[in-house]
Formats: sequence, structure tokens, C-alpha cells
Amino acid sequence: MYSKYQREKALQLYDQCKSVGKVIQQLGYPSRKRLYGWIAQRNAKKNKKAPRKKYNNTPEHPRNPPLELKLEVIKRCFEMGENVQLVSEEIGYSRASIYTWRKKYILKGAAGLMNVKDYPRGKLPEGNPESSKEIEQLKTQIHDMQLEIDILKETPDVLKKDPGADITSLKNREKAVIIGALKNKYSLPLLLQKLNISRSSYYYQCNRMKCTDKYAILRTRIVELFKTSYERYGYRRIHALLAKEGIRVSEKIVRKIMAECKLTVRIKRRNKYNSYKGDISPAVPNIIERDFHADAPNKKWLTDITEFAIPAGKVYLSPIIDCFDGMLPAWEISTTPDAHLVNSMLDDAIRTLNGNEHPIVHTDQGCHYRWPGWISRMEEAGLRRSMSKKGCSPDNSACEGFFGRLKNEMFYNRNWVGVTLEQFIEILNDYLIWYNETRIKTSLGNMSPLEYRRNLGLAS
Repeated sequence: MYSKYQREKALQLYDQCKSVGKVIQQLGYPSRKRLYGWIAQRNAKKNKKAPRKKYNNTPEHPRNPPLELKLEVIKRCFEMGENVQLVSEEIGYSRASIYTWRKKYILKGAAGLMNVKDYPRGKLPEGNPESSKEIEQLKTQIHDMQLEIDILKETPDVLKKDPGADITSLKNREKAVIIGALKNKYSLPLLLQKLNISRSSYYYQCNRMKCTDKYAILRTRIVELFKTSYERYGYRRIHALLAKEGIRVSEKIVRKIMAECKLTVRIKRRNKYNSYKGDISPAVPNIIERDFHADAPNKKWLTDITEFAIPAGKVYLSPIIDCFDGMLPAWEISTTPDAHLVNSMLDDAIRTLNGNEHPIVHTDQGCHYRWPGWISRMEEAGLRRSMSKKGCSPDNSACEGFFGRLKNEMFYNRNWVGVTLEQFIEILNDYLIWYNETRIKTSLGNMSPLEYRRNLGLAS
């Protein structure tokens, strides 16, 4: 298919460039497989005519070819894509040797291909002063980088911080902890310089960590008060309870201890129940006008309905809230938001009034407060009706605020699976009693509504 001239020309060009791909690219023939065949035939003839010669006529043993040959073979086989078998036959070394050279080159580079006898034993010649300085600089840089890596490793392990935390933002106490973990590996001056902390500050923090916790007793009492309040009191109310017990401490200390002990009040927001069903009867004016202050009990009352959804079903609460001190004169709990819920609650609240007391009762425009049963009870007791604007929750914000505190402290972030409706109603009723009689309010001088009225002589 190809003439003798074409074959010799291809082989001559291959001898010059040592690349099968370049030969085919320049001549346009033959195929890669055929060219490898021509090379193999020619090598076979040479091997029959004369014994194999060493690479570059060097007197090296066949098992120890020079570094130049190994690098050239690796380049030809694994970069230029020449056939490993044909190259092996050409140079006189096995395919296994070629793959072994490649493996050593990948692992250790050119140094892995060097022969020991090419480099006699003994001390290597010293480099020039400039190269020695560069080596020392590199060693210093590597040492600094390793120090930074160790500090970053110790940050999450010792301080329990997120990986990659900013070292410069660490507190002196945290820096002292890291230095204590690394001082056996690095010198103290180097660690102090790297973490930017003075020697005196480091030893001060070490002495502080050796001291016993001076707030141990206070810490225990704060945890007890937090659990006693069903995990509903923040640091201000805990501070008020401590003051009642005669324990004098700042609010900052209480807040710090609660943060260290992870005593946080859990909060969650949900959509509230909506009782608006359209205009059943004419709405009445807003007499309260967002003034929720009262100078005496039973002057201004607020009411609304809120919903509690648990796996067992839904529960509805309808309370009366006195604007004087937040006292709940009456409440009703039911599984249906019907007229009986609000009417029976209003009847209970009216029975707590004296003959000369006729408070304003402020509601939203829900259907429960526009039905004839509610209106007739209000008129018979001489109570005045007041209504918020439609869809304007700030007009009854004091009542909404009570519902928010109630759900944050008692309902949200708790697992109600397995709790029946009767059990939930009992838990809710106990909370409302605790709210009236025990739960302190900062606006009442850290007293509960009942304690506040007793202090004023308004309740027995």
C-alpha cells in the first residue's frame, strides 16, 4: 500500500522528532498502528544484526539506566502518547520497568529516578550564602504557617468555636486557653506575639482560671429560680426575685450567668385565631383609643379570643384583662369558639363587680361581641362597649401582648404529643392562676397582680 520510499521517509522523520504523532501530522500517513509496526520491524532487524547497545553507549548496567533516559521514556510514553511496548523494545527495558519509573516519578519527582552510584556518598557541597538565606526564610515561613494552622485547629477543639473563627476577635481568656494547649510545642514568646497578648495578661488569665467560681452559689440559685418559673423569666425578673431574697447583685452579672448557663426564654410566633365573621350588628366607637392605663381596678377591661392547636385538637381561651394591673378577673376555656364561651366568661366577670362598678369592655369587631346575647348582658350590667377598628390589632395591643406572653411562656417550644384536651385545659388553667397570684411584673414593682392589690389594700 505504501512504497519503500514512503516507509523510509516516515522512519527517518521519526528518528529526528521521536514522535509518532508529529510524523503522521507532517506526512499525512500512515496510521499510528502501521507506523508502530514499521518501527518494530526495523528494531527487530537491528537486534538480529548486532547486539543491543546501551543508551548513548554508556557502560551502565541495564538495570540502572541514566536519569536522562528515564525522563525521556516517561515523556514519550505518557505525554506524547507513544506505545509503551514499542518504546520498551526500542530501548531494551521491560514495560514493567517503564511503569515503575513513572510511579517513582509521580511519588518523588526526578529525585526518585536517580541512581545511588551516580552520586557518591559523602557530604554534599555547601551552597552559596544567598541560597542559605533563602532556605532559612522558607523554614521560618513554614514554621509560622504551621503555628497558624495549629491555632486554628485548637480554636474549635478547645474553645468549641466554629472552624475558621477570627483569631484577632478572641478574648484574652480564650487566647490563654489556646496558649496552654500549644505551649509544649511552641515557645511562649512566639505564642504571645502571634496571639497579640502581653505576658502579664496571659499570667493574669491563668491565675483567674485557677481560682474557684465566686458565683457558684449564685449560679445555682439562678438556675433554681429559672426552673421554678417554668423557664419563663428573663434576667430582669430573676434579678428582681434575687432582690426579694436580699441577694444584692447587678443585672449584668445575672445576665452573664444566665448566658453562660444557656438559660434563655424560648420564643416563637404563630398566627392567631380570627373571630371576625362580618357585620352582624353595628359596631360601636373606640372609647379606649389605645389608652390602656387605669387608675383603679374595674375601670377598663379588655377581652379577646385566642386559639391553641395541639395534636389532640384545638382549645380556645377567652379572658378578661383589667388595665389597672393586668389581673384576670375571669376567663373561660373551651374546645369550641361559640357564644357560650364569651357569654359565660362575661357572666363570671360581672359577678366580681360591686354595685357601683361599671367598667368599659373593649373588644375587637368579632362576631361574638356583636351577637344579641353579649349585647344584652352588657346593657343589663350597665357596662360600656368599646371596639377596635376592623383588622387593627394595635387598638387592642395590651390584650394581644398578654396572649403573646402566655404562649411564649407556656405553649410554644413544648411537645404536646400525647396530651389530651382535658389535660391541656388543666395545664392552661393552672398557668392563668399562677399568672394572677405568683408571676411578678416589673411594672408592678416586681409583684404579682394579686400581691400588688394586697399591698394597696384592694384585696384580701
